[in-house]
Parts: sequence; structure tokens; C-alpha cells
Amino acid sequence: MLSLKFIQENKETVIRKLAIKNFDATGLVEQITRLDDERKNLQKESDDKSAEMNALSRQIGTLLKAGKQEEAGEMKARTTDLKEAIVALGVKRDNTLEELNELIVRLPNLPHDSVPPGKGAGDNEIVRVSDNIPRHEEGQVPHWELARKYDLIDFELGVKITGAGFPVYKGAGARLQRALIHFFLEENTRAGYKEIMPPLVVNEESGFCTGNLPDKEGQMYYVTGDKLYLIPTAEVPVTNLYRDVVLDADDLPVKNTAYTACFRREAGSYGKEVRGLNRLHQFDKVEIVQITRPELSLDALEEMVLHVESLLVKLELPYRVVKLCGGDMSFTSAITYDFEVYSKAQDRWLEVSSVSNFEEFQSNRLKLRFKSKNDKKTTVAHTLNGSALALPRVVAALLENNHSPEGIRLPEVLQSFMGTRLIK
Repeated sequence: MLSLKFIQENKETVIRKLAIKNFDATGLVEQITRLDDERKNLQKESDDKSAEMNALSRQIGTLLKAGKQEEAGEMKARTTDLKEAIVALGVKRDNTLEELNELIVRLPNLPHDSVPPGKGAGDNEIVRVSDNIPRHEEGQVPHWELARKYDLIDFELGVKITGAGFPVYKGAGARLQRALIHFFLEENTRAGYKEIMPPLVVNEESGFCTGNLPDKEGQMYYVTGDKLYLIPTAEVPVTNLYRDVVLDADDLPVKNTAYTACFRREAGSYGKEVRGLNRLHQFDKVEIVQITRPELSLDALEEMVLHVESLLVKLELPYRVVKLCGGDMSFTSAITYDFEVYSKAQDRWLEVSSVSNFEEFQSNRLKLRFKSKNDKKTTVAHTLNGSALALPRVVAALLENNHSPEGIRLPEVLQSFMGTRLIK
């Protein structure tokens, strides 16, 4: 979240930058400013009364020593009134602070200066496109038909067991999932990321600290009996490993990777674009997370983008890198690059990764800081994360783009994991 100090000192900047995200912050900023002024006034009034009460207490002691019981009694009555007033002011101040915090968390993160303006996906900036984009031709077989033909994925069986959006992977389909997870984790650890195996459910505070709550509450599965949430991405538990932590500056950057199942309600998603693996309620994903110094976070972002791109190159998939415009960015992100693979049979670009720099936004909620050994001052860290990679649409593109009369050709990097070069 944005810090109160930053909002107060940069009101016009907050309003101007959030307009790039198509978010009108004028009213919220005015309310936050008014409530903060009210909080300060209440605190000053409370401090003044406390000072008066302390002064009276000293005078009472002097009067009692001098035997002036009556005058001391009058002053005691005044201190009683002051105590009651201070308690009332404290309650009012705490209520004001609570209301103030509820408003602050409704402000999205500010977009980085390099983020292009725009309303939505149509205004995103294409950064680069691979040179292996295949040509779409009529009659090409979509992945859901290939999955049935080669007995890789059973969508109907998933509906029977759970419901739509929970497919069952079978045989070579299950091995392909395992091969991709293994490949991604091996590549990530080779790039310096430490493997983590986190819980698949988190508490409300964890969801809040990464910005998923209250922003995406309707998209998360809630375990009502225990007040826990199924994770939408490994970013949530992995980033929360560092909640309320002061890191040693010498240990930065922190680089973690994790494979998890992910759960998203995707409420309101219907139609052809959600068919097959295009959009699921449960899916597998490998995530990378970095924590770094503020002055190095843009370099870290570029490093992560190049790493994710290298995975798609090794998978021999046609892809493009897209820089999101303000109107297509998430609530928490300061700058985001999406990776999309081309689906030959569907003639569509499918998102398989988002790589984002959150700057201080998550760290302010996490209270995540770092300091040098000889420095008493702590500094708020920057957090970043990215998919490396999300499996469903990668599998869709692998099936559709590599289908031939002989079967489905596997990219060379997966052949040793699968023990074959073709799925037949």
C-alpha cells in the first residue's frame, strides 16, 4: 500500500499517476487528508490534556505536602475529568485511524513512469515477438480435441468429480505436467532461485499483505470453517515468508521459486475463450519471487523478464512480450510484462506469465525491510514476482503447435523428462 506520509506529501502526484490506471483517486485522497488532519488534531488535544494532567499531578503533590487538602481535592476532580476526556479522545482517534487505514488500502499502487497510458489490453505495448510464429490454417485441431484423441486430459471426468475447470490429467498428459514442473524448477534453481514448498492455504493477513485482499476477494476460494483462503498463486505464501522481517542488506537479493497448485474462482468467465485449458479453477504453476533494494528493482525486473523468455525459447514456443498499459495492470503492480504464446489452432495469443515489480507496495503491508550491519536505519524493500511458468496454456500451445500426423512432437528439453520425442 502507499504510505500515509507519501500520500500527504505527494497528493497531486498520487491523483495524476492513478489516473493512468483509470482510477480516480481525488475523493479518496481528500478523505484521507481530512481524516489524517482530524487524527493529528485529536492526538494534539490528547497530548495537551495529558500535559495538563501531569502538571496538575505535580501541583497536587506540592499542595498535599503543604497541607492544603481542599485545593488539592479540587485539582484531583479536574484530573479525573481530564482522564475521562483523554480516554474518549483515544477512542475517537483510534476509530479515525481505523477509518483512515480502510481508505488507504483502497488506493492501488502507482504505475511506474514508463507505463504507457491506456484503457485495456488493446492499448498494451508489444515489446518483442519471436520469429517462429506459425500460420493459422483452417482445420487445425484445438488442444481439447487433441487431449481427447491422445487420452491426455479428461475434462468431463473432472466435471464429475468436482465441476467445470478441474480437469483430470492422464497418462502422458500427467507426465507432461510433471515434466514441465520439473523443467521449470530446474531452470529456476539454476538461475539462482531457492526452491520452496509452501502451504496451499493462507490466512487473511497473508492475502492482505500481498494485495490479494480485499481486491480479489471474490476470485479466491474461502474455507469458511477455518477462515483460510486457497492460494491463487505461490506468490502469496512465498512473499509472506518475509512478513515482519528485517533482512540483512548483504543477503539481498532474495530469490525463491515454488511449484504449487493454484485456485481461482474466475467468477463470471464464460464462452469459447474459457474452453479446454484456456481458463481453469485449479491449475499448476511455478513462480519466481525476488526481494531486492529499491535502486536495483528495475534491473531485477529485467533479469526476470529475460529468464522467463529463455524458458519459452527452450520450449520452442512462439511468443511475444507485452508491456501492460495502466488500464490493464493489477491493483498491486507498478510495472508488468506479460508473456503470451500463440495458439495455432485457436489463432489466439494466450497469456502464460505476468512478471511484475510491486516496488514498496507489498512491503509496506508486509513491514518488510532491510538494513546493513552498521546501519541503525531500516529501508523498505522492493518485491517482484513472475510466473515461470503457468502450465495450462503452455500445454495448450505445445499440443496445438506441435501436432503432426505422427503425433505430438515434444521440444528437445522435455524429451529426457518424458522418455520420448513423440506423444502418440
